[in-house]
Amino acid sequence: MNRYDLAGRVAIVTGGARGIGYGVARRLLQSGARVALWDIDEAAAGRASVTLAAEGGPVIAVGVDLTDAVAIDRAIAATLGAFGHLDILVNNAGIAGSTVPLVEYPVDEWRRIIEVDLVGVFLCCRAAVPHLRTRDWARIVNVASVAGKEGNPNMSAYSAAKAGVIALTKSLGKELASTGVRVNCVTPATVKTEIFAQMSQAQIDYMLARIPIGRFGTVEENANMITWLCTEDCSFSTGAVFDTSGGRCTY
Repeated sequence: MNRYDLAGRVAIVTGGARGIGYGVARRLLQSGARVALWDIDEAAAGRASVTLAAEGGPVIAVGVDLTDAVAIDRAIAATLGAFGHLDILVNNAGIAGSTVPLVEYPVDEWRRIIEVDLVGVFLCCRAAVPHLRTRDWARIVNVASVAGKEGNPNMSAYSAAKAGVIALTKSLGKELASTGVRVNCVTPATVKTEIFAQMSQAQIDYMLARIPIGRFGTVEENANMITWLCTEDCSFSTGAVFDTSGGRCTY
């Protein structure tokens, strides 16, 4: 495993209690960063922070509803209170929702997925950017999805939200291009995490069949890519989309 140099850097990882977020937090800590795990499940974030702290590295848990702008401001204040500044924001938190045809999709659930998966990313960026711009360099990495590029059938809300994350990344990357802040995103194919519990077996089988490599990606593979995007080595890419789809994406 390569060890990146993130000594002295402070990172926020949303959805950090489990899955890709947890893997990213671990990788950042292994590279010398200090990490705030943001998660709506504060108890799970607390347990994750204890485990990660035992492996080495300063980490705190912050309970936060990413659809609530006021709660995000409080979480920013808690992070700054613990670590003093902010260098990295990884917007990883998301929900998949039901796998049903669009005409059957519950309206309230459709809106909830957009709120969490897209509006939450906007709110976190909106709160963090003023602090990130004070640094010589800073990084934002948004976790989108192959669904945002291709559109998964029976996942209209998730696909639309993740397409929005890609567009938001491109827009904000251009806005901040003259600063030290780089803004990029990744588009994973399906990774076997707890989000599978929200999907039907037919949907899981469909997604696996679409991956040329013939297997699902791993948390570690995505964490490696995201961590690299948080480093000084990623200096000339902004508003870019990095594929972690096992060959599925055609652009």
